[in-house]
Amino acid sequence: VQLVESGGGMVQPGGSLRLSCAASGFTFSLYDMSWVRQAPGKGPEWVSVITTGGTHTYYADSVKGRFTTSRDNAKNTLYLEMDSLKPEDTALYYCARDPPTGVGYDYWGQGTQVTVSS
Repeated sequence: VQLVESGGGMVQPGGSLRLSCAASGFTFSLYDMSWVRQAPGKGPEWVSVITTGGTHTYYADSVKGRFTTSRDNAKNTLYLEMDSLKPEDTALYYCARDPPTGVGYDYWGQGTQVTVSS
């Protein structure tokens, strides 16, 4: 199993970024997928989850209305569109696979850094 995030960078407040997570080594379409972030000096924070077919998405209150997660099962890729970025969105962003048990995450990517600063 491999999850590889990309698309991070530095952006000004109010800006946008689109993160991608390329998945391999498993049947991507059979798993719910999540985005989790970790800001400097803080613990991991769940950001969003998307169900297997992409029909249902759920978001943390802190990003609701600004972030959109989607997936392309044909391309084995997960996305996170981030708009109206704030300095408090600065973090290392990870994609993670949700196991069938629904408890925790069984695989994580290496993360991609997002920095929101003027």
